[in-house]
Amino acid sequence: MKHPIYRVTKLEVVAPYTLTIEFNDGLLRTINFQPVLVGEVFGPLREPSVFNAVKIDPEVQTLVWPNGADFDPAMLHDWPVYEAALHERARSWEAVRN
Repeated sequence: MKHPIYRVTKLEVVAPYTLTIEFNDGLLRTINFQPVLVGEVFGPLREPSVFNAVKIDPEVQTLVWPNGADFDPAMLHDWPVYEAALHERARSWEAVRN
């Protein structure tokens, strides 16, 4: 069984915490990351200058930030499949923190 391997080819910051991402299969996806920016790894991305420092890692071709935060490119590609679960997980992390 073959699974597609997705790679991020372009990105653009289009609004606060929001990126438009292009993948190697031509898909364009616009994602608002703000609801999932909690916890030790993703929480620092709430600082706009940190979030906007996003780059494409040349080796694995996914989004990476200076603090080491990243997302699996397949998750980004199929974001609607994972979005609700990620939001719920982020809410649970917030509840634990408070």
